[in-house]
Amino acid sequence: MFESIFASTDATAPLTLVSLLLAVGAALVLGLLVSIVNIKTHKQRPPTQSFSLTLVILPAIVTVIIMLIGNSVARAFSLAGAFQIIRFRSAPGDPKDIAYVLFTMAVGLCCGMGYLLFGAAAAVILCAAMAVLEAAKFGREKDTRRLLKITVPENLDYQTAFDDVLQKHTASYTRRRVKTADLGSLFELQYSLTTKPGIDEKAFIDDLRCRNGNLNITLVLDANDSEF
Repeated sequence: MFESIFASTDATAPLTLVSLLLAVGAALVLGLLVSIVNIKTHKQRPPTQSFSLTLVILPAIVTVIIMLIGNSVARAFSLAGAFQIIRFRSAPGDPKDIAYVLFTMAVGLCCGMGYLLFGAAAAVILCAAMAVLEAAKFGREKDTRRLLKITVPENLDYQTAFDDVLQKHTASYTRRRVKTADLGSLFELQYSLTTKPGIDEKAFIDDLRCRNGNLNITLVLDANDSEF
């Protein structure tokens, strides 16, 4: 059922146009499927266009590489040496992005070896699993973790000025950083906090404004982990 479409994977076996079109075409279709699922499961923080395009084209690239290598050890070492000149400068993504990259590489490997039906079955199963886990909100915290920045005048005792307001609107909070601003006439406080379910954000900010003299307040709703 999951046999390879290639009659032989010998390094000396010729590559036909039909096998190339079938393998690369299947890789592109499956890569597109994975990319669409990735977009649908990143509703709160959609992936960039470049990453979505990469997920589509990566399986086809891996397919071509595997077809060129075949069972030839010499080809494998030659390609490995050639790819040493490639350096990736982009910032690493979150673990889910890395999982999708490995996912598309696995699909490309299947197509490159000629196991198109096996690759399609694996893609459908894994895409369905990712969609179900996302719909079930598996592993997601019930409360919302947010980043709060408050600007206060230098004559305000910021250490206890906001404790009662934060206790009222948040489940937990921690003051992460304090820095001066405007030549030392102002302080900027940074809090990592988890808000209570159903919080009224406007009421929360209004309560804070009454304490900091109506200076700047920033509440980051979807801050990255690196910002905390």
